[in-house]
Amino acid sequence: MRHTVLIALCVGSAFSLSACQKAEDAEVERALDTVNVIDETNLNHVMLNAADPGEAVNYFSRAVGENPDRIDLRRGLAYSLVRAKRAQESLPHWEAVVAHEEGTNEDNVNYADALIRTGDWDKADAVLDSIPPTHETFKRYRLEAMVADSNQEWEKSDSFYEIAVGLTTKPAGVYNNWGYSKLTRGDYRGAEEMFKRALTYDPSLFTAKNNLVLARGAQRNYDLPLIRMTQEERAQLLYTLGLAAVKQGDVNIGKGLLREAVESHPRHFDAAARSLAALESNVVN
Repeated sequence: MRHTVLIALCVGSAFSLSACQKAEDAEVERALDTVNVIDETNLNHVMLNAADPGEAVNYFSRAVGENPDRIDLRRGLAYSLVRAKRAQESLPHWEAVVAHEEGTNEDNVNYADALIRTGDWDKADAVLDSIPPTHETFKRYRLEAMVADSNQEWEKSDSFYEIAVGLTTKPAGVYNNWGYSKLTRGDYRGAEEMFKRALTYDPSLFTAKNNLVLARGAQRNYDLPLIRMTQEERAQLLYTLGLAAVKQGDVNIGKGLLREAVESHPRHFDAAARSLAALESNVVN
């Protein structure tokens, strides 16, 4: 009888040990899964924000192929395609993301951004209109302003640009866009003011410098503004002013500005030299 009890105890102990071992293995697996999720999350974050866009596209393409139902991976692929200047390819992925039950308002904003990059302004407008007004972000209002510009709704455009400026600590790009909007509608003084504001926040923003010169040239003001510039930038801005003068009919002033651009450039300035030669040839003829 004792032998039977002993055998039963031994068998019971074996099963107990086996169950304990399985429980421990399961705990280890869960712990490793948690570590893997953390590692993957960190890697996804790195790919989204720091990696080369092409590498990010390859990474998320593989990940979506292996896990097609993972909305976070498809979102990463869509975002990476936009970063890689492949916005058209991103659209089916953004559509899948915004249609998913876990899609967010910010996903719709990013979808609208991709649509704008592909030139589909009407659909971008509709997507932005579908987002609740309570979703107030810098990117949303910057895009709203751009869409209003495309529709020539200037009052709405100004309102959206003003809101966007208040939602960022780096408004140079917004002021530059706002200035270009005013330039487009012929408000040259207003445009000049916006480009100056942009340069107070980012004195190195060359597009704002060039746009500022365009706004001044449109007013027949052919003096370079008092802003920080390199010697090469000075030559480029003189070139822009020269072309603006020619466009306004002030050909002799334009020739002088182009000549100064050629002479002041630290290297050979082929574009300015060719424009100057063409003007002089026309005068001779």
